[in-house]
Amino acid sequence: MIKVWTDAAEAGVMDRWRERGSTFVYTPGVAAERAVSMTMPVRLSSWDTAYGLAPIFEMNLPEGALRERLRLAFAKATGSFDDLDMLTVVGRSQLGRIRYTAVGETLEAEVPFTSVDEILANQRGGELYRYLVERYAATSGISGVQPKVLVRDPGAVQRFRASPSLRGATHVVKFWEPNEYPQLAANEYFCLRAAERCGLEVPPFRLSDDGLALVVDRFDLRADGTYRGFEDFCVLNARGTAEKYRGSYETAVMKRLGQFCDPRWLTGDMERLFTLIALNCALRNGDAHLKNFGVLYDNVLGEARLAPAYDLVTTSIYLPHDRMALTMDGTTEWPDAKALRRFGEVRLGAAPKRIGGIFERLGDALSEVGREVAAYGREHAAFAPIGAAMLEQWEAGRRLSLD
Repeated sequence: MIKVWTDAAEAGVMDRWRERGSTFVYTPGVAAERAVSMTMPVRLSSWDTAYGLAPIFEMNLPEGALRERLRLAFAKATGSFDDLDMLTVVGRSQLGRIRYTAVGETLEAEVPFTSVDEILANQRGGELYRYLVERYAATSGISGVQPKVLVRDPGAVQRFRASPSLRGATHVVKFWEPNEYPQLAANEYFCLRAAERCGLEVPPFRLSDDGLALVVDRFDLRADGTYRGFEDFCVLNARGTAEKYRGSYETAVMKRLGQFCDPRWLTGDMERLFTLIALNCALRNGDAHLKNFGVLYDNVLGEARLAPAYDLVTTSIYLPHDRMALTMDGTTEWPDAKALRRFGEVRLGAAPKRIGGIFERLGDALSEVGREVAAYGREHAAFAPIGAAMLEQWEAGRRLSLD
């Protein structure tokens, strides 16, 4: 049995249910503000899931190499290691406002300190991956197949009003296995630069000197050291992580935002979301699935807004025949400009001139950041072939989807 906390207060308990499912029940009398998700309001009856965990509880479970590292470390001691076991390991350090402990345990936890500046000036070479995983695996409740960990930077802690009481993570550090996805950190860095250049909100991000790691500030961290609510679009669509590629950009993304976004911000956030989808098409990011869009809120009963852009990568240089992660107009083929314009006009109710202005901003951003990619490639020989391939894909994406 696991105790679930929201905003550092007890919300309820979760346990296994039937053969392969789980159940969650709110603590009697708990306030409505303690709800674990916008999709799971406080009620007397339990929330039962026939298979696995409810999407909000599964949202931050580690995937890929990090999950395997934890499984190997703990399975021998426990005899088995399912998703609830995983939450007992990483549950005290998660993205967003939810935390998990064993029943009877306190919530206090402390993520180890590691200087972000030292990571950025990393001289460990291939040892950085092993060092970060060994040090931070058990405090990294964050999803994604790409290796990533949550770290606490002492310099950042000093800048918060809660200093020095902030014990949680302040940054996400993302890295890559050179034999699988060469120069992935630099790839993402320049894709985020393109998003930033075209006016999308992105969290502060920096690339390490050797290009092995990308450091991203947590966008759910408030100035007082507490954490905002975050829910990805798997949660908003009541789908588990295994279903992150199921759905369409029309319904599972654009329409869903309209159902959960605060009406005061809906027009602007819908335009930001359309811009982000169009950018993913131009970048040739075939991994823009439901978990790579999200919303943020300060109160689960209050306003929700589109989260900053994150996890942007030109995937087609690693997967030459890659397609979109979700469907648009019934297909995962990359849309041409006509189809993308129609998508924007229908979903935004926008005039062609407005859509044209968005496309123009995207094209300018790709051109400007493209020059940065080329310059970086001239200074970093290992990146040069990847950078050239990225520029080729960006040009193809722009010609098809924006011109």
